[in-house]
Amino acid sequence: MASTRLFVNDMLGSGIELQLGREQAHYLGRVLRLRDGDMLTVFNGDNGEFDARVTSLAKNSATVVIDTPVETATESALKVHLVQGISRGERMDFVVQKATELGVKRITPVFTQYGVVKLDQARAAKRSDHWNSVAISACEQSGRVRPPLIDPLVDLNSWFGAGAKEADTDLVLRPGAAVALSSITAPVTKVCLLIGPEGGFSDKEYDDAGVAGFAPVSLGPRILRTETAALTAIAVAQTLWGDF
Repeated sequence: MASTRLFVNDMLGSGIELQLGREQAHYLGRVLRLRDGDMLTVFNGDNGEFDARVTSLAKNSATVVIDTPVETATESALKVHLVQGISRGERMDFVVQKATELGVKRITPVFTQYGVVKLDQARAAKRSDHWNSVAISACEQSGRVRPPLIDPLVDLNSWFGAGAKEADTDLVLRPGAAVALSSITAPVTKVCLLIGPEGGFSDKEYDDAGVAGFAPVSLGPRILRTETAALTAIAVAQTLWGDF
């Protein structure tokens, strides 16, 4: 399989010719230094992954022709849904990037009582688009063929009220919880992990999580930063029940 991987928004199939725009042409030609005839793989999140060949490459456009499908086994059978208290800039980007690499299927960014990030509707939409780009880049690097679904930003209480969770095991990380994450019974197919922002959850939010069916669990005696907690919890889940 070619080492260069590219996410596209087009339908894929053998023999299809794809016209790429300026940004991807720049990436292939100026960043990766590909030339006409070079091979790469392309994926779109729906039709799997295909070998492809560059047939023309210019400053503002590129053309690739789809060849044969590629067998992949990079998607975890364990469906992990991360509900993440929104943290500041690079921390949240880091969580989205690494959660994608670790195989998370869905990410719901939530506003919380102690969260320091406040966004209006327009800025929230831009932030969501940015996180989708981060996730796509992480898929290109890690070999995944399906970027995680990133939900629109929502207030935690509104998310609880919508009854949006679909997992059969719902867990909230809480420092000092009596039950360790490693001792939880394996979920049937899906686990939802609820992680607080920099300031953690309020007592009321922990109470609301309990009413919503979330069991409190800990990752040991130390208090972890929000990004460390999220990625550690995902890694533990994948080790215990997934494909690690």
